Amino acid sequence: MRLTQWTDYTLRVLMYCAASEGRVQPVTITEVAESYGISRSHLTKIVQELSALGLLNTSRGRGGGMRLMKPASDINIGAVVRATETDFNLVECFDPEHNQCRLNSHCYLKGVLGQAMQAFLTVLDKVTLADLLTEPHSVVAMPQSRRVAAVQMVPGLPDAAV
Repeated sequence: MRLTQWTDYTLRVLMYCAASEGRVQPVTITEVAESYGISRSHLTKIVQELSALGLLNTSRGRGGGMRLMKPASDINIGAVVRATETDFNLVECFDPEHNQCRLNSHCYLKGVLGQAMQAFLTVLDKVTLADLLTEPHSVVAMPQSRRVAAVQMVPGLPDAAV
């Protein structure tokens, strides 16, 4: 699964706003555009959609900008991805209207890819916007072997922590 640039930028805007929570001045589109090197006009469309989805509160004029409409811990990443991605058809056979595959009736690839897509979304459903602002290994559990390696690489931690 590859997220579109639209969804990538959507998540960046939300993360930037969440990281800026508590500031006196709201976040501006120009600020986000300059931070990420993204077109301001492109971000304007994304912010409009996020506002329509009830995720951002926006205000115009001097002192205007955007803020999250609800706590970052209440914004589910799986729901955001589902709302912003337009095409979950990984292969042609996922779209019955355009499916021309001759193997469709006796192929298991569609089922396997469907399970993989569902697993991808299931992981995202377990993550909130607030989780994206914490340490990466706290969001999704790493296998024990990788956790040990990650902990050993942290300077200043005693070996007993492993």
